[in-house]
Amino acid sequence: MSPSITDVWAGEMTDGKVLADLTDLLGADVVVAPGDTLLDKHTRDFCVTGRRDVGVLALVFARNTAQVSQTLAYCNAHGIAVQPQGGLTGLAGGAVPVGPCVIVSLERMRAIKELDAAAGTITVEAGVTMEAVQKAADAADLFFPLDLGGRGSCQIGGNISTNAGGNRVLRYGMARDLTLGVEAVLADGTVIDALRKVIKNNSGYDLRQLFIGAEGTLGIVTAVVLRLFPKPKSACTGICAVQDYAGVLELLKRVRAGFGSLLSAYEVMWPEFYRLGTVSLGRKPPLELGHGVYVLIETLGTDPDADQARYENVIGAAIEAGVVQDAIIAQSQREATELWSVRDSPGEWQKAEHWPQLGFDVSVPTGEIGPLAGEIAAALTQRWPELVVLFFGHVADGNLHVSVRMSGHSIPELDIENLVYGIVAQRRGSISAEHGIGSLKIPFLHYSRSEAELALMRAIKQAMDPKGILNPGKLFAPAGTGH
Repeated sequence: MSPSITDVWAGEMTDGKVLADLTDLLGADVVVAPGDTLLDKHTRDFCVTGRRDVGVLALVFARNTAQVSQTLAYCNAHGIAVQPQGGLTGLAGGAVPVGPCVIVSLERMRAIKELDAAAGTITVEAGVTMEAVQKAADAADLFFPLDLGGRGSCQIGGNISTNAGGNRVLRYGMARDLTLGVEAVLADGTVIDALRKVIKNNSGYDLRQLFIGAEGTLGIVTAVVLRLFPKPKSACTGICAVQDYAGVLELLKRVRAGFGSLLSAYEVMWPEFYRLGTVSLGRKPPLELGHGVYVLIETLGTDPDADQARYENVIGAAIEAGVVQDAIIAQSQREATELWSVRDSPGEWQKAEHWPQLGFDVSVPTGEIGPLAGEIAAALTQRWPELVVLFFGHVADGNLHVSVRMSGHSIPELDIENLVYGIVAQRRGSISAEHGIGSLKIPFLHYSRSEAELALMRAIKQAMDPKGILNPGKLFAPAGTGH
């Protein structure tokens, strides 16, 4: 009888047989032994450093869907855990191996299969980077709106598997909304080819949605069909200062009415974040320090002159009404990039000694974000006055990011996490707006999901991956192990 996954985790197949078998099956150019350099790279993501001694049996750098299928069929037959990996830019440990496994990297699957301008779609393999999709769309005078700080290294397969959000969710939606079709390989090697380019498809269960946001626990995404949009001819960007969160909401009301469908980003930065993203990193603040809240607003349109005039008129009217205390509007792409650099500064925080930090990615209705931030700040600093707490986020779509710096202090992270997630749960929010659950947030999933929901998730997992080989130890705890 084939060994179960628990046998592999106990170390019974770490004698090189798996490596040899997969090498015979796929070729020495595809299957690689887990040397020190590779383990340094493939046992961590952006935030989580895993253990190098977890027992990586082999690294498979698949070149095509067939090789992914062959790998899964072999691993499933022998009860061997499989760790899917993309660009390793995740923030929740979803791609970090937590036990003996075969790693399947999609980084060599970088083909752009088709760009259909008439349908407004692009079909790509999972290892294509987000930036490569953006550039391919741009070359065809089209636009792929999904965007985040790791665009140059994050891969589309990972973006889909985590249902990535980013800066333009307000207008275009998350990865789920931008995906028309998916090709995925199931645990037993079966290939599900649902690479359809149609928007309207009412033919039963929407199977693509099983894989979007599932973090590789139900199947490995190998290719996707993505939606493209007309390329904007104008981009207007500015930063406004308002007195408080009530001002944030009033300004949002005004820009929604004034810009309509042109509004593409509404990014809010609290004062501590704004200071860190400017002065602490050696940048001159676009607006003076000392305001209550800062808001970066972007519109994308089709008429550069008219759109710029409209932008200035809407912001000017908000200033005249006393809603906006001060504002700066970019007059060039260079100036727009400088304004965005403040909002995109978290990747540089180590330079400003805001490290180590504990990050949160939560969501509640937009009107509740200001009070939520106040409650979290008050609760944390009352219990641990030495903490530094920052807030920022895509608040127009209900997403608040919280950063807690703990440098030099011995404070239990678990206590901080339970406190923050408990406050979010009281408002029936989500503990993960866009970063996924991975391994880091499993203990807290019950704050966002009921027991009935968790039971249904486990039932789907059991049906699609009965041996539990796909990305074990991620997304939710097995039945009978608590939350």
